[in-house]
Amino acid sequence: MKVLITGGAGYIGYALVRQLMFAPEISEIIIYDNLSRRNYAFFDHQKFNEKPIRFVHGDILDGRKLNQTLKGVSVVFHLAAKVTTPFADMDAHSFDQINHWGTAQVVYAAEQEGVQHLIYLSSASVYGNSEKAVDEQSAPSPKSYYGIAKLAGEEQVLRLRNKMKIHVVRSGNVYGYNPAYRIDAVINRFIFEAHFEGRVSIQGSGEQQRSFIHVDKLATALRQLLNSPVESGVYNLAEHNFSINDILLSVKVLYPELETININPNMPRRNISLVLPTTLWEQLRMPEISLLDEVQAFQAVFSFRTK
Repeated sequence: MKVLITGGAGYIGYALVRQLMFAPEISEIIIYDNLSRRNYAFFDHQKFNEKPIRFVHGDILDGRKLNQTLKGVSVVFHLAAKVTTPFADMDAHSFDQINHWGTAQVVYAAEQEGVQHLIYLSSASVYGNSEKAVDEQSAPSPKSYYGIAKLAGEEQVLRLRNKMKIHVVRSGNVYGYNPAYRIDAVINRFIFEAHFEGRVSIQGSGEQQRSFIHVDKLATALRQLLNSPVESGVYNLAEHNFSINDILLSVKVLYPELETININPNMPRRNISLVLPTTLWEQLRMPEISLLDEVQAFQAVFSFRTK
């Protein structure tokens, strides 16, 4: 089986490739990425020798190149997206072009080239703002341009549900270390700032709730969907619901002298948490590792510590 990963050279792509390298049913992995993040860790931090792997420098808005690259591909993991936390309320055009119409190009090419299975990584941000935990039966109501575009991307994907196997995964906030990690992800940023600056900044009061999942656990779930009996459909995926202040408590276990600064503490912030355990989490074999252990593993990779 040949698989293609859009955005495969990114943060989640790195973790997913590391998992797919040991999947016996896979014969070749194609990484399709425009390298817009300017992070080249995928290419030099680890040897991916277990399976043939090919890199295609391409944009998901380039339908012609997508069609050429998808020939003979059985499964597409569509991870490519514009993700610019915490600026998901800015630049509506870019979000719409990439996350909506770029996804439409992927869907159209997959349909034309006879792809059998499309796995689309969406986001819990499609639910917008809710004081109560939400599940897949809750009506999406995105409040950011990012969330609006991801929901539009879902609609493009779901039009193929009668033509191929489709999984739409609405992921919580992703965190955790790998060489391609995103520093703008809130837990990653807190660990980095705590280690090197001894101080973290918090937007708002810190009481806002979010759902979270470690990058390796997300990759584990995506990999297991390959041969899973899980039916086509839309699924939430997260392990934790935390407030920002909850996260700080775990970080302070490792950095007890940590200083915190609240920026605009009285400004309301959106809440979004998922009903746990999510349906997809229960249907897959997921590893059990605590948040504290994950934070410690992140801490252990740093080359030095500022005194």
